[in-house]
Amino acid sequence: MDKPYVLGLDMGGTNSVLGIVDARGHVLARTSIKTQEYADINDYVDALYTEAMRIIEPVGGIEMFRGMGAGAPNGNYYTGNIELAPNLPWKGIVPLARLLSDKFGIPCHVTNDANAAAMGEMVYGVAKGMKNFIMITLGTGVGSGIVIDGKVVYGHDGFAGELGHVTVDRSENARTCGCGGKGHLEAYASATGVARSAKEIISSTSEPTLLRQLDIDHITSKDVYDAAEAGDEVAKRIFDYTGTILGHSFADFVAFSAPEAIILFGGLTKSGHWIMDPIVRAMEESLLPIWKGKIKVLFSDLKESDAAVLGASALAWE
Repeated sequence: MDKPYVLGLDMGGTNSVLGIVDARGHVLARTSIKTQEYADINDYVDALYTEAMRIIEPVGGIEMFRGMGAGAPNGNYYTGNIELAPNLPWKGIVPLARLLSDKFGIPCHVTNDANAAAMGEMVYGVAKGMKNFIMITLGTGVGSGIVIDGKVVYGHDGFAGELGHVTVDRSENARTCGCGGKGHLEAYASATGVARSAKEIISSTSEPTLLRQLDIDHITSKDVYDAAEAGDEVAKRIFDYTGTILGHSFADFVAFSAPEAIILFGGLTKSGHWIMDPIVRAMEESLLPIWKGKIKVLFSDLKESDAAVLGASALAWE
């Protein structure tokens, strides 16, 4: 093959990871930049290109690359644009595919970041061989990629499957989501949502917890995990609360597409059984009898970021 490589970009709300992928699905090299550091999309593209060249030159230069695929929040598979993404510094319509293609000099295709993760999982991960599953990414936000009969669901406009923005709290005091909506799953069940839960408990109660030793404005889901591992009851309750909300939502998602599995990917999955146990319990409690005990909930077994990088790169082989 004269052009044996493609580039896969996983653009997250916090970090952007770029990988070189060969035809067998091996991620040969990767690098990253901080997404939030660039207020102008052109500066972001320039910085990404500069960083990318560090790993591209050693394999023979850009002429060795067939194309590029990018998974981005609110990335539209049909248009190649990022459209109204709430967790990115650039607002409105961003012509990402065109900007990347012009800068790198190779064809570029864009999809939603969670759809990219689903594609990577279906080809290389625990969903290999599955034709019906839902990928849930638990990071800065909550993303989802829905696969039905072996195909990613895009809908008529390219935006099907925004399960992170289903409403899970309709009360007056519901949290405001990053998109501006109220009570969305993302506001409660993302890594950011876990941190918000911790801050709410610390500021509204006097319960003893290791989390009080930390700067309340900089608590992370990793801090909550560390506290839970140390036996902190408040931290355990935060995970129980978060997992219960996720589990009830998963039962709703099952009623829609009857997936073989729901696969979890992203930073929050590092919480392991603290998040998994309440998810499964709450989901099973809420499922219709016809699905009880039938739906698997699995952690992605791909290396961190590989699912999205590999899935995005798959666009370039099309």
